[in-house]
Amino acid sequence: MNVRRRLISATAVTAATALGLGALSACSSDSAATGNTDKFDVVASFYPMAFLAEQIGGDHANVTSLTEPGQEPHDLEISTKQRAQLEEADAALFLKGLQPAVDEAVSQTGIKTKIDAASLTSLEDHGGTEHAHEGEEGHAEEEEHARDPHIWLDPVKYAEVAESVGKAFEKADPDHAADYKKNTEALVKKLNGLDGDFENGLKNTKTKVFFTNHAAFGYLAERYGLTQEAISGLDPESEPSAARVRELQQEAKADGVTTVFYETLVSDKTAKTLAKDAKLKTDVLDPLEGITDKSRGDDYFQVMEANLKALQAALGAK
Repeated sequence: MNVRRRLISATAVTAATALGLGALSACSSDSAATGNTDKFDVVASFYPMAFLAEQIGGDHANVTSLTEPGQEPHDLEISTKQRAQLEEADAALFLKGLQPAVDEAVSQTGIKTKIDAASLTSLEDHGGTEHAHEGEEGHAEEEEHARDPHIWLDPVKYAEVAESVGKAFEKADPDHAADYKKNTEALVKKLNGLDGDFENGLKNTKTKVFFTNHAAFGYLAERYGLTQEAISGLDPESEPSAARVRELQQEAKADGVTTVFYETLVSDKTAKTLAKDAKLKTDVLDPLEGITDKSRGDDYFQVMEANLKALQAALGAK
């Protein structure tokens, strides 16, 4: 559907040729090449953004993700092929602050519709200086001021973002505005239902504290009156200090914590070591940064329902 592509200039053709024709093929094997379809072509940064684009875009959108299934999104580097893919798209949907390489690539493209999900709802600080890499100079200060990007794990915030993405799609592709509006309303209704499930399911629990591998669940915890204690900070690859591990062991006893949660896309070694030392159980709480064969469900809603069940079991829901 890409209007700019049909009016592509001779200079752009030369540039594309220099990159090689292969650079215009999509990065994901299950999608047609972005920019080569008659649909509204959307490049999404990673799974939660791609899911929004697919749900809202419906039959009118051709959605490709820059992050492959099973790839840890924080680590993403943008290839030449993906830069060309972005240039050819009608819209880019990303979450500024989560993937620096994507932020840089999007800012350098001439793409007309750039949708930053982080600007569509309020972001808060959920990191802290106690989660800094040991001995890494200056990291503590960075972590303290980091804005938590994991807004999709709060169904209410995710719905806020969805509403604004729907409006952006309507504006960018007015021929299908009515369908985008209808799809957005249906998605928001489902997210409101999910919010109700979490609220009712976590209302009465023996403890309100849960341990996670990294600080992905701050918005979810805040929404439902829980306390997230992360082994690492907002960065899933950071290693906790020995003092932090001791602190968590003491807290587990004081707050009746039963379970240490780990994730599917990052190493579970630290979580399992802490659980063994503190005689706690382990389970998966999925930050939904990507869907793989290990995911407890095929899409956002299924995995979030599985997360709810895991939390209910760990917190002793009545």
